[in-house]
Amino acid sequence: MRHHRVLRVVTKLLIPYILLFALYVQFHGDFGPGGGFQAGVIFGAAFILYTLIFGLDAARRVAPQPVVSALVAGGVLLYGLVGMAGILLGGNYLDYNVLAHEPAHGQHLGILLVELGVGITVSATMVTIFFQFAGRSGRTEE
Repeated sequence: MRHHRVLRVVTKLLIPYILLFALYVQFHGDFGPGGGFQAGVIFGAAFILYTLIFGLDAARRVAPQPVVSALVAGGVLLYGLVGMAGILLGGNYLDYNVLAHEPAHGQHLGILLVELGVGITVSATMVTIFFQFAGRSGRTEE
């Protein structure tokens, strides 16, 4: 891909806006359409675009596999911990009302954290799956 200079420049210009839009979808999800899953897909798509244009080795330097694997687990852990916090604070699993001094604030905080966990997990899972498929040579060994 070294000879596709236009693609490389356009990709470098677009990726920050793609990531910014993913953050908008992530943090706007509790007020309107969007949320963690959609934001995670958009965020993951930015890394996939980077990989397609700059190559798998460059992408793995930007997002090393141990970090991506930790993000997959971290997002699920965040989701689970928010649920457990509800139990520990006297409510039910994923009962957001008990997370803050006022139920409305607890609802907002709980949704924000759960959607963040979903977004992190979806994004990191997409990148992991793409890296696994992109790393295959396509040849069968005999």
